[in-house]
Amino acid sequence: MPIMRLDFVKIVYPCLISIIIVEASMSSGQKQSKSLKYSDAGVDIDEGDALIRDITPHARRTKRAGASTDLGGFGGLFDTKSAGFTDPILVAATDGVGTKLELAKTTGRHHAVGIDLVAMCANDILAQGAMPLFFLDYFATGRLDRSMAIDVISGIADGCVEANCALIGGETAEMPGMYPSGTYDLAGFCIGAAERGTLLSPGQPKVGDIAIALRSSGIHSNGFSLVRKIIEISGAMLDAPAPFDSDADDLGAALMAPTRIYQKATAAALAIGGVSGIVHVTGGGLIENPPRVYDKGLSFRLDCSAVALPPIFCWLRDTGNIELSELARTFNCGIGLIIYVDASKADEVLKALKSGPEPEACIIGNLTERDDQPAVILDQLNHWHRQK
Repeated sequence: MPIMRLDFVKIVYPCLISIIIVEASMSSGQKQSKSLKYSDAGVDIDEGDALIRDITPHARRTKRAGASTDLGGFGGLFDTKSAGFTDPILVAATDGVGTKLELAKTTGRHHAVGIDLVAMCANDILAQGAMPLFFLDYFATGRLDRSMAIDVISGIADGCVEANCALIGGETAEMPGMYPSGTYDLAGFCIGAAERGTLLSPGQPKVGDIAIALRSSGIHSNGFSLVRKIIEISGAMLDAPAPFDSDADDLGAALMAPTRIYQKATAAALAIGGVSGIVHVTGGGLIENPPRVYDKGLSFRLDCSAVALPPIFCWLRDTGNIELSELARTFNCGIGLIIYVDASKADEVLKALKSGPEPEACIIGNLTERDDQPAVILDQLNHWHRQK
């Protein structure tokens, strides 16, 4: 009879076999002499509670109209009506920081990746012609280091302040055995909104639209697997002076410069009008990102002589012996955001940017008929060969 019962369980509930075996083993062995706690398994609830208390002030300083930044509930709240919207369309974005986290661990610069996390999501919201409203984060680690976690989350709060979005919640997951000690992973989730009928779509850009470039702060958060390979092969020391930036503390600091957030610039451009498309230059660089906002009948003619290749990218180019086409396909090459504008509004938008949040904004090209041309045409590419 027991055999028949076990066969029935095996057929209908195969997942229970392991449970039966484990329970049998425990019953036949010695009992645990010590009363176990969660902390014995590597999860410290008290440390997690202390972290919530420590980061609450950071969340509160991100508060904006429509948001509640009180932490500890099962969900965050946001009131779009209180935020000033009449008939909003919500826009969602999620992203991470990639292998830049490895450099954060090596250099100890965790605050920067908190800003990066917000920027990667918020800039994607802006590219839709929407404004970021609120943000949530996911912080996963093998063993909670409260000081390091506070550093990261304070960076997230700083990014939220810059993006004018509220940090209304998040998750800290301590998972021993899943992550090695001293490592962590990040994911971010941002929700934005625009009034119905105002969002940007791929069908809007047209022949003759002018491209305005907004400068990046450096590598931002893409291409770091290649950056780390260059460091490995060249033997570059992260704590040595940056050969291309005398203002940086060291090479590690220069490489870890956080991603810029373009909320103020986007708001200024949209307020003028005539904006037909916005490109957040992330993974895929200047080759694969621009075509995401215009249709297959158009090409973007980018004048490389209109914008200098920043020294950090010259260093990557030379140290890694990277072809310029590969450089442009991997990195932002100094251009963090591209705004396409109707030609009749281009001067006005450029003036608003240069006199306000983006003094280094410049025109870098325009949209043309595709014909047999590639989606992105890098004119005067040799100009970047001569940059030092």
